[in-house]
This record gives sequence, C-alpha cells and structure tokens, in this order.
Amino acid sequence: MLRLRVREVAEAKGISMNKLSQRSEISYNIVRAIFHNPYHVIRTDTLDRLALALDVPVTELVEDVSPEQRRRELEQIGS
Repeated sequence: MLRLRVREVAEAKGISMNKLSQRSEISYNIVRAIFHNPYHVIRTDTLDRLALALDVPVTELVEDVSPEQRRRELEQIGS
C-alpha cells in the first residue's frame, strides 16, 4: 500500500499548506486533503508538481506501508 509523505516533507521544510498550494499551482483543497489523509488518491502529475515545489524527488513523497498500518491510520483519521 502506498502512503503519501507530503505533509511530513513539507513540515520538515517549513512549508505551509497555503505556500505549497501556491508553489505547486495545485488547489488548496487538494493540498489540504493530502495533508489530512495520506492515502488520498492523486494523479502522478500532481505528485510530480508537489515534488518540484518541495524540491525533492518523487520517491521521497511516497512510502510502502502494510495493510495493517493503513487500516490503523485510516481509523485515526475517521475519529
């Protein structure tokens, strides 16, 4: 299962959701959805734009997680 690491990378670089939205030219609502749900489905071109805006390789924005970890995190999001 793939998990997005956009929030973690952005926070480590001190980049807010608003600033990331502006830099990547991706709507704030999409960036917000990605920050709040690391399993949000996005297109590869969106991932490319986020990586460019964060000045990192795309591979730094995704990680492979177990189905169990995904289930736990999605339960926390729903709470």
